[in-house]
Amino acid sequence: MAIHTNRPTSPHLQVYRLPLTGIISITHRMTGMMLSAGLILFVYIVSALAGGGVAYDNMQTLMSHWLLKLIGWGFIYALFFHLCHGVRHLIWDTGHSFDADTLNRYAIIELAASLVLTLMTFVWGYYGL
Repeated sequence: MAIHTNRPTSPHLQVYRLPLTGIISITHRMTGMMLSAGLILFVYIVSALAGGGVAYDNMQTLMSHWLLKLIGWGFIYALFFHLCHGVRHLIWDTGHSFDADTLNRYAIIELAASLVLTLMTFVWGYYGL
């Protein structure tokens, strides 16, 4: 039997607004899981390379689908985001940048850097620059 008290309830996701650093932290965990799942696709690609011409042609046909291309670019973004967040943690390990303004500024820099690195990779891969 439940006992009703006048105690306030804890905030939940519909009420509580996460700070930018909280969103970045959750995203870091999600990209780590995406990278782990993406390794399955990477292993498939490497095994197709080692499997000979027919396996390679089959892999090329499969990877030319727009959804798998999107997943591939998501994997690359997750890789760069995870890398940028890791650099941020290395800065934290020195005991610096824990004030609120610096945390938010570094979070924005982290997001921008991961996006720029992904776009640079896309341009480099597409145009061969």
